[in-house]
Amino acid sequence: MPPIIGVSAYAQTARWGVWEMPAVLLPGAYTDAVTAAGAVPVLLPPLTGVADAVARLDGLLLAGGGDIGPGLYGAEAEEHTAGVQAARDGAESALLAAALERGIPVLGVCRGMQLLNVARGGTLVQHLPDRVGHDGHRRTTGVFDDHPVTVAEGSRTARVLGRTRLDAPSYHHQAVDVLGEGVVATAWAGDGTVEALEYADTADVLGVQWHPEMGRDPALFDWLVERASARCGRLAADPPT
Repeated sequence: MPPIIGVSAYAQTARWGVWEMPAVLLPGAYTDAVTAAGAVPVLLPPLTGVADAVARLDGLLLAGGGDIGPGLYGAEAEEHTAGVQAARDGAESALLAAALERGIPVLGVCRGMQLLNVARGGTLVQHLPDRVGHDGHRRTTGVFDDHPVTVAEGSRTARVLGRTRLDAPSYHHQAVDVLGEGVVATAWAGDGTVEALEYADTADVLGVQWHPEMGRDPALFDWLVERASARCGRLAADPPT
């Protein structure tokens, strides 16, 4: 049986056919990437108690989306902070905590990478153009534009990607600021923005600021599914009592 990867989703009003109503949404590129890597994706809505589902998962993908509530890292909202959903913040924080407790591999994408940092006590830049003086990480509304990224040699991220330089499809206006406890930055944009991170105390957590689901390189999703499959194999060989 293929591994099951939970993918965090978000709630908002959507329109399809004759209907316009609240919906649980996720861009199809995420589920396509997980499926192509050989796993079964399962959407995880931002509901209280959704973290209980982690017991049935083999991996967790924290997807992109709106801004994380600044209160989670001890800050007040600034002018450009937008799209905050407290329910999603709470649900994803609980999902991550449950996944770490059970040793389930985690991949964080864009917002998901930022959550990996916030969960360890790190902080975020709330509007990157104010820090770096340009909007090169979100140049065109609704378009994932590529920009160069340099990856630290010898890092887990570099081993997974198989290279230390790439053009990354990007769309974000926030970024990692102060690193959390045990969080290691492993890739950067030319302006110094953190583009990838990993946890020092586990081989099962990676985060990237770019959107690999919009690119042509499946390496990160292959890594997640391979780690999930390995975990399935370990559990099958030594089932919990």
